[in-house]
Amino acid sequence: MEQSQEETCVLALPAVLDLVAASTLLEEFLVRRGRALDVDAAGVQRLGGQCLQVLLAARAAWVVDDCELRLTNCSEDFLATLDLLGVAPKTLTYCKELSE
Repeated sequence: MEQSQEETCVLALPAVLDLVAASTLLEEFLVRRGRALDVDAAGVQRLGGQCLQVLLAARAAWVVDDCELRLTNCSEDFLATLDLLGVAPKTLTYCKELSE
């Protein structure tokens, strides 16, 4: 059976997304680029600006690649920080059917 490029990968975000985590987070996205991706934010306790920039850049890359990017299981801390920074969770997602 041939493996589909449309298979969805999952990236579970770490509890602390700060400056130290930003480069590792970027690498995690780079190895998954070109495939549909679910970003699981269930365990996030802290989100810093640098990691938010990585998340926004990942969304832009997934749009260019026309691959779906979904944010799932967002913790209350993650959502509260997004709200504080003025970013709606849907800003970090890309779904083909919504873009057409």
